[in-house]
Amino acid sequence: MVLKRERMTASLQSINPYSGEIISEYTTLSSLEIADKLTFSEKAFQVHKHSSIEERANKMMTLSKLLLQEKDVLATLISNEMGKLMEEAKAEVKKCASVCEFYAKQTADFLKDQKMASGNSQSYVVYQPIGTVLAVMPWNFPFWQVFRFAAPAVMAGNVGVLKHASNVSGCALAIEELFEEAGFEKGVFQSLLITSSQVEEVIANPIVKAITLTGSEKAGASVAALAGKYLKKSVLELGGSDPFIVLEDADLEYTVSMAMKSRFMNCGQSCIAAKRFLVPKKLKNKFLGLLMEKVESITLSDPIENTTNLGPMARLDLLQELDRQVDESVQQGAVLISGGAAFDETKCLYMPTILSDVKKGMPAYDEELFGPVASVIIYQTEEEMLEIANDTPYGLGASIWTSDIAKAKQLALKIDSGAVFINEMVKSDPRLPFGGVKLSGYGRELSREGMLEFMNQKTVVVK
Repeated sequence: MVLKRERMTASLQSINPYSGEIISEYTTLSSLEIADKLTFSEKAFQVHKHSSIEERANKMMTLSKLLLQEKDVLATLISNEMGKLMEEAKAEVKKCASVCEFYAKQTADFLKDQKMASGNSQSYVVYQPIGTVLAVMPWNFPFWQVFRFAAPAVMAGNVGVLKHASNVSGCALAIEELFEEAGFEKGVFQSLLITSSQVEEVIANPIVKAITLTGSEKAGASVAALAGKYLKKSVLELGGSDPFIVLEDADLEYTVSMAMKSRFMNCGQSCIAAKRFLVPKKLKNKFLGLLMEKVESITLSDPIENTTNLGPMARLDLLQELDRQVDESVQQGAVLISGGAAFDETKCLYMPTILSDVKKGMPAYDEELFGPVASVIIYQTEEEMLEIANDTPYGLGASIWTSDIAKAKQLALKIDSGAVFINEMVKSDPRLPFGGVKLSGYGRELSREGMLEFMNQKTVVVK
């Protein structure tokens, strides 16, 4: 594929966080252009909704194959725009291919009419698409966040418009191009190069029937308010401060290796990354020692290089906010075990950091730390551990590490979160519903549940 990169008068900029180079500049759409694109979306929907599931599935499988064929090119784009390690970027593209394949194969079964018992001669539920869905997506997984919405929505017969984060506009345009190359009608998936201030204009348009957002609590509250104002269905996946709960009988070597992966993958910039490490007092020194050993082996450098295991944060302002949170936590009594400062601000590199003895009232306890910082919280009793695990405004995911699976399953029911993983890091999977509770949002993505979020679940009764 040939990625379109037109140089225009700057309104949106894509900047390589490691080199500081301006990759591309884009002008935002005017109100007239937005209206035209939404009209085009509605016309595409009127055609697309009448296509068979088999026709959509064939195109979705083509899209899956295109993603795999162009994996290296797309991974390089991801890495350049937001700093992801190349191997992680390639894995992200492969995951997008897998979600396309999953829905291509499962949609016919997911959308079968459901017979219901009601005392009438016939009663059943049919599932029909609702139209244009607006996706407001973040930069941290610039392909995966989009595809986990787009694959089920388009397979269900809906069409999508994307407002992506401005720093990954190149990724947004590449995704639109991929849908067209796969054979989907133009207008089935469109990227809107707009600013956050233009989102209300899109939501207000009657062509848009629903909104899905992945992002910060602040962005979610804003979009939810607009969805309410204009009476549109919305699904929100927001921040997380996931507890990584270590029990005394955990396999500590394995647990620490997974703690490293869960905290430092994508430079710690993930809603479902482990953020708070709950460690029993008995294991404190051993856990910190093993974690310190692994952190010291990390190489910070250019994300394109194979020898790099921690790349840059996506933007300088994000690094500076993380540094503030760490500094304030240390001033309030957190023990700095490792790191705690920028490695090279000009390249957006922040040292992998471990904070111990983190307590309530510190930013490292109360706030989401969106970067390579592990907050270690020591507990003494199971009751204290559960209180700490739930003592957060968020509720996206949690993990429990133990040899006692029966006990872990009981504990999982007591944790306020959308998912609990036992002896595995929290991750999204096309086969499983994904979403949170509390300030982590509402609604579900992925699996059958995610597809049905944007369907008219129509009841039909025959007397």
